[in-house]
Amino acid sequence: MPTDEATALLTLHSGPGFVIPNAWDAGSARIFEQLGFPAIATTSAGIAWSCGLPDGGMLPPDIMFERVAEIVDAVDVPVTADLEDGYGSTPEEVAATVTRAVGLGVAGANIEDTAAGRLFGVDEAAERLAAARAAAPKGTFVLNARTDAFFIGDSSNPFAETIERAHRYIDAGADCIFVPGVNDEDSIRRLVEEIPAPLNIVAGLASRIIPAPALFALGVKRVSIGGGLARAALSFVERAGRELLEKGTLGFLDGALGYAEVQRRFGA
Repeated sequence: MPTDEATALLTLHSGPGFVIPNAWDAGSARIFEQLGFPAIATTSAGIAWSCGLPDGGMLPPDIMFERVAEIVDAVDVPVTADLEDGYGSTPEEVAATVTRAVGLGVAGANIEDTAAGRLFGVDEAAERLAAARAAAPKGTFVLNARTDAFFIGDSSNPFAETIERAHRYIDAGADCIFVPGVNDEDSIRRLVEEIPAPLNIVAGLASRIIPAPALFALGVKRVSIGGGLARAALSFVERAGRELLEKGTLGFLDGALGYAEVQRRFGA
């Protein structure tokens, strides 16, 4: 049966386009919800960094799921989880990962076609997505298939490889396609034209930043931030710490929410 959260998340993909922020803990998720975002994504990178580890599968899946569960429980809007490569070496293990996410109340997830810095073969990647789809049928879970052909692929024609993979992933049951690493308007427009599913672009990951309104004008339906907000938060912590250490001043508190205001936002 369809879930209200999955239906709401999928419906967002049929509109003019939406921005989805990536939370790394319950507190950041609550702030994003209070600002009015209609859905929230998690960031595997931000969650790993908040635990003092690098991105890229270094954080044990059990800890990742604990954090995802905290985020889901903290908000009333749909949450889609960054499940990296599906945390499994086989399609069956990917299916088990999706089943576990569904049990936490997650409305959707990203599944990557890469692990340990290499792309899966397209057949293997499609099998993994088909297993994920079987574990969470259409209408109950929004499956966002990520392909890294632009990001880390070694193809001489990453555009053509992305199109091939996107079509295979849609045939395997993906609801939308996520393409990181592409950062020129012409390629993005052509991706929209040639992929028969909503396109997700991550803003702020590539060297050239294209703002969300410009991406929507190209036909992109979903703009995520990846670890960008977490990077910005950590950068602020570093700048504030440097000011405190080197100058002993507290200029970093200018514009900060007061203690009482933060307490109020979290329910006190």
